[in-house]
Amino acid sequence: MSTSPEHARLLRLATRASLAVASILIVAKAVAWWLSGSVSLLAGLTDSLLDGAASFLNLLAVHYALRPADDDHRYGHGKAESLSGMAQAVFVAASAVLIAIQAIERLKNPEPLGAPWVGIGVMLLSLALTVALLMVQSRVIRETGSTAVRADSLHYRSDLLLNASILVALMLASFGWHQLDAWFGLAIAVYILWSALQIARESVAVLMDEELPPDVSQHMLELACAVPGVLGAHDLRTRISGSHWFVQLHLELPGDLSLSVAHGISDQAADAIHAAYPRAEVLVHADPQEVVLAARGQ
Repeated sequence: MSTSPEHARLLRLATRASLAVASILIVAKAVAWWLSGSVSLLAGLTDSLLDGAASFLNLLAVHYALRPADDDHRYGHGKAESLSGMAQAVFVAASAVLIAIQAIERLKNPEPLGAPWVGIGVMLLSLALTVALLMVQSRVIRETGSTAVRADSLHYRSDLLLNASILVALMLASFGWHQLDAWFGLAIAVYILWSALQIARESVAVLMDEELPPDVSQHMLELACAVPGVLGAHDLRTRISGSHWFVQLHLELPGDLSLSVAHGISDQAADAIHAAYPRAEVLVHADPQEVVLAARGQ
C-alpha cells in the first residue's frame, strides 16, 4: 500500500502553500495592527499566527502520513493527518478564546482606530491570498480526500469570513463606528470556535474508525454483487486512514468452485470497487453460499 506520486505531490503542494500564505499574512496583519490598534485586526493576526503553527504542524503530519507502511504500521501512517486535525482544532479554539477576550476588553475600554486604510489594504490582500489557497486545497481534497488538508481548508474557509468581517469592521470604523470593531471581533470569535468543533468532530470520526457513508458502502456491495459468479455479499466494513479507505467484505460463491476460480472472482470484485473508488484498499473473503445459508438457518 502506498500513495501515488501525484497524490503525494498534491499533498505537499497544499501544505507548503498553506504555510506560505499564513507567513505572509502574519507579517502584513502585524504591521497593520501596530498602526491601527484594531481589535478586529488583532483577531486576524492572532488567527494567522495560529494558522501558521497549525500549517507547520500539518506539513509535518502529511510528511509523516506519506511514509509507506512498515513492520510496525502495516496499515500505513495515514492517521497522522487526523491527529494533526485535532491539533488544529485546539489551535483554532484557542484563537477564538483570545479574540473574545480582546474584544470584551475593547468593549469595556473603547479606543479610536488609527490608520484604518492600511488595515483595509491588508485585508484585501488577505482575501485574495485566502481565495487562491482555498482553490488549491479544493483540488487537493477532491483528488486525495486528505483529512489534514480538509481540516486546514475548513479553518481557512472560516478565515475567509473572518477577513471579510474585519474588512467591513475597518470600513465602518473609518466612518466613526469604532465600537463595531469590537462587536465584529466577538462575533468572529464565536464563529471560529464553531469551526474548531467541526474540525475536531471530523478528526475524531477518523480516529474512531467511523464507517464510510451508507450510500458509499451500499454502492460497494452492488459493485461486488455485479461481478459474474457472485451470488451475494455481506459483512462489509470500512474505515479511513489519511487518504486511504480500507474495505473488507465477504463474497458468497458457489461451494463447488475451485480455489483458483474463487480467488479470481474475488479479485474481480476487489478491482470493481477499486476502479470506482481509487483510494480503497479492498480485502475480500470468499464464503461458500451453502455455509452462509446454514449460518442463517436457511
